[in-house]
Amino acid sequence: MITREQIGAVLDHAVLDEGGKKIGEAKHVFVDDATGRPEWVSVKTGMFGTSETFVPIRDASVVDDHTEVPYSKSQVKDAPRVDVDSGGHLSEDEEHRLYDYYGLDWDESWSRANQPGEGGWAHRGETGEAGTPGSAGAAGAAGTTGASGTAADARRGTDDDAMTRSEERMHVGVERREAGRARLRKYVVTEEVQQTVPVRHEEVRVEREPITDANREAAMSGPDIGEAEHEVVLHEERPVTETEAVPVERVRLTTEERTEQETVRGQVRKERIESSAEEIDDDGDGMGPGRR
Repeated sequence: MITREQIGAVLDHAVLDEGGKKIGEAKHVFVDDATGRPEWVSVKTGMFGTSETFVPIRDASVVDDHTEVPYSKSQVKDAPRVDVDSGGHLSEDEEHRLYDYYGLDWDESWSRANQPGEGGWAHRGETGEAGTPGSAGAAGAAGTTGASGTAADARRGTDDDAMTRSEERMHVGVERREAGRARLRKYVVTEEVQQTVPVRHEEVRVEREPITDANREAAMSGPDIGEAEHEVVLHEERPVTETEAVPVERVRLTTEERTEQETVRGQVRKERIESSAEEIDDDGDGMGPGRR
């Protein structure tokens, strides 16, 4: 059970589920108007804390620097979204929805809240007269971000005449996600190449020479008249090609990070405080001061 004195230890601290997983940060604590005891805590969940869900803290406990609740993270994140009115209250209908979602019995919870003694929450010395089930249906805000127990202190009637002004701050983070994929693929293409090489061939040329003293003996060695035949083998060169595979380069994929500036826009709520004055007019008619 969370007490009023522990509200400051709950606000702006982590809220863990029954398995020890972090659900989010506690932003508001809601107390019962009739009993003044903490009943609900709103938890900022989701990316950048953009969602706010409610979870009962009747059976919660403050451990070290966090609060542990007997519910799972998914159950808390899927809880009904409710809007808190301008007075920082949950409507009876909204609280009924939350009770039904978390499987809590409304009548049993009310009886337990107003049972006197150690086991209950109704202590006249702290909260005054115990309320009715109807009045207990609305829970008031016990604090906002950065300020714990301000509304609860106001209910206790302290002498502090100051008003706390709060505002929301936007915290921007980044998430890493997969943006695409790149791959290398090797395939084969056929290209036409050409290269000029010199080739040689032999051609027949008939040479005639007159009979001289130098060749007369060779010329007279054969028969005087007859038939003869002489053959010469001709040669030529032709191109011959062959291919071989040789490594020419190595290719790999690498990544590099580039930083860009991106503007993120969001909406934050801020409280404004204005003052007004009333003039007291004593009209002297014995009726006492009048107000304008």
